[in-house]
Amino acid sequence: MPSEIKSSQPHGDMSSFASFASFDGTSISCRRLGSGPPVVMVHGSGGGLHSWQPVAEHLADRFELWTPARRGYAPSGPGRSPKRFADEVGDLQALIAEIGRPVHLVGMSYGATVALHAAAAGLPVRSLVLWEPPLYAAGEELTPVLAEFEELVANGDRRGADRLLAEKVARVPVALLDSMDAGEPADGEPDEAPGWRGDLASMAADSLDVGRWSAVTVPTLLMRGADTWQPMPAALDRLATALPHVTLIAFPGQLHFAPSTVPEAVAEEIARFLPRP
Repeated sequence: MPSEIKSSQPHGDMSSFASFASFDGTSISCRRLGSGPPVVMVHGSGGGLHSWQPVAEHLADRFELWTPARRGYAPSGPGRSPKRFADEVGDLQALIAEIGRPVHLVGMSYGATVALHAAAAGLPVRSLVLWEPPLYAAGEELTPVLAEFEELVANGDRRGADRLLAEKVARVPVALLDSMDAGEPADGEPDEAPGWRGDLASMAADSLDVGRWSAVTVPTLLMRGADTWQPMPAALDRLATALPHVTLIAFPGQLHFAPSTVPEAVAEEIARFLPRP
């Protein structure tokens, strides 16, 4: 059973910090910001408490926003291994139980796939907002990627590990990848390897079957960057066909990173879509 949320408010910060024990005892940390109908915002791979913050700041006058750090991403606990999507659904179920009422569920990238799993599992979700779930990245073909990632991390090759993830999971085009390659990560940056390792294990154990998402019947906003590279657009088109109640929006001139590059525009679309009491 989930434990009572323990909250604190940093000095000078309008948000509060909370933590709770999930279904298996894993400590999950989150930020809470704003007031209104509750919205849970799930970050993608390599993210954390900060990932949705630029968007959340533009929604806090209308919604109560919960932005957890998923298991494997500090300051949340590592959770059990190997991780599966069902574990993250359990974390969301525990958080929603603590909130005490149905929520709107917003997911970014891998976090959008988590949101789909949560809705399909029957969690009390009023609506879904999905930013580019990478549904093409699933199944046994990721098993050797996970093994290579673990080897690179064990050898201390963070740059090689990041490049592998970009090439084999995100499938960033080589020209764009080269332009983004800024060298070795700076000292003091958070270690994202445990989180990525768990995410890869979940994706490797998952299915490529997009048709299963037809069971998700809540209103869904599916968003993407108009310039995001393939195979993401094709995967999202298949998802839009499967979902019974979907609104599809593309942001002109944007890539996969739009929630960070144009957070106000993303927030406006979310606010326009979500129902108010």
